[in-house]
Amino acid sequence: MAPYDVVVIFGKVVGYLIYLLIGVGFGAVLELSGFGDSRKLSAQFYLTEMRVLKVMFTAIVVAMLLIFLFNSFGLLNFENIWVNPTFLWSQIIGGLIMGVGFIIGGFCPGTSLVAASTLKLDGVFFVLGALFGVFLLGESISIPILDELYYAGDMGRFMLSDLFGLPVGVVVFLVILLALTFFYGAEILERIFGGKMKFKDIDLAPHRLLNPIFMGVLILIAAIIMIKGEPSLEKKWQMLPEIERVKLEKKEVFIHPAELLELMNDFQLKVHTLDLRSESDYNIFHIYRAQNISKEKIMSYEFVKDALTEPSNSIFVLVSNNGDDLADVYKYLKIKGVANLYVLDGGVNNWLRIFSPDSSVAVAKSDSTEGMNFIFNAAYGSSLYISNPWDGYSKFEAGKDYIKKVKIQKKAAKSGGCG
Repeated sequence: MAPYDVVVIFGKVVGYLIYLLIGVGFGAVLELSGFGDSRKLSAQFYLTEMRVLKVMFTAIVVAMLLIFLFNSFGLLNFENIWVNPTFLWSQIIGGLIMGVGFIIGGFCPGTSLVAASTLKLDGVFFVLGALFGVFLLGESISIPILDELYYAGDMGRFMLSDLFGLPVGVVVFLVILLALTFFYGAEILERIFGGKMKFKDIDLAPHRLLNPIFMGVLILIAAIIMIKGEPSLEKKWQMLPEIERVKLEKKEVFIHPAELLELMNDFQLKVHTLDLRSESDYNIFHIYRAQNISKEKIMSYEFVKDALTEPSNSIFVLVSNNGDDLADVYKYLKIKGVANLYVLDGGVNNWLRIFSPDSSVAVAKSDSTEGMNFIFNAAYGSSLYISNPWDGYSKFEAGKDYIKKVKIQKKAAKSGGCG
C-alpha cells in the first residue's frame, strides 16, 4: 500500500535513480513553464501574467485530489505522508521575507535553481545569496531570540481540516472551488492588466483549460472524496503493515506489570503511563505518576501532536481496569504514528493481583467485574507503597517469569516539501 519506499523495494541504486528521474521531470516541467525567467515570475505581482499561480495551483490540485482519492479507497495511507509541521509565527515572518525577496529578485528558492541550471546569471547569484543566508541563519540560530522565533507557534501537523473543524473531504471540495475561482480570476486579470482590455470588452465565458469539462471533472472527483469520506478506523488499521496488526492480535504489545515497574524505574527512559479509567477509579488507586486521561482527549489532535514530538526514549503504556478494552485507542495512536506504544496486560486489576495491597486497605472482590476487582477503604491515589513497589521488587515471585516485550523503536526520519 502506498506510499512506497522505493529504496527498500528496489535497492539504493534503482531507488535513487527513480528519485533522480522524478527530479529531472519536475525541473523540466518548471523550465518549460517559464519558471527560469525572472521576468515571467515577477509578472504575477503586476497581474500581467499569472502562469505561476496557474502552474502551482494545478500541481496542488492534482496532488491533493489523487492523494485523498486514493486514501478514501484504501490505496494509500495518508498518515504516512509527510506534512510540513506548522510553526505559525516563524513561517509568517519567513513568508514575508521570502515574498519581498521574490519581488525584488524575481525568484523563489526553487525557481532560482531552475534558472541557475540554465546558467542564467541572476538565478546563479540568487542561489548563492540564498545559500549565504542559510549559512548566516545556521551560525546565528543559537542566539536566544532567534531560537525562540524559529520554533514560534509550533502547531505540529496542522491542516485546514483541523483549523476549520471540517471533514477532510469537505475541505478538499472547498479548495477545488477556490482553485477554480482563482483560475477564472487569473484569466480575467491577465486580459485587463496584460492585454490592456477594458472590463466591459472582456468575454467572461471560461476558455482555455478552464472549460466546463475541466471544471466538471475536478468537481466530480472532489465530490467523490467528500461523499466517500475518510476510511474508518478499522479500514486504516488494515492499511498498516501486517506485522503491526499481528502484534496486537497476538498480544505482543501487552506488557506484564513487573515489566512496567522496571520501565518506570529506568531513568534512561521517559515512561508515560496513560490511565484511561474513570476519575473516581483513578482517585481510589493508580500507578505512580500515571496520567488520568479520557478516551476523547487521548484520541485528539493535541495529544497526538505532543506524543509525536516526544524524544525517542519515550514509552507510552495504556492502562484500564482490565486492559482488554483499549484496542480502539491503541489502533488510533498506532495509525497516527505513535511509536513505543504498549498496553498493561490485565490492567490495574492485574497490577493489584501481583503487587498485593495490604488487607488493611483493600480486599479482592469475590466476583470478577468489569471495574476494579478490589475494594479500598479510602481513596489513596498513588500514595500506597504498591503504586511503585520498586525497592521490594525482588520479593514478588510473580515478577520473575514474565517475558520482556518492550523494544525501543527509534523514530524514522521523515521529510519533504518544496524548495
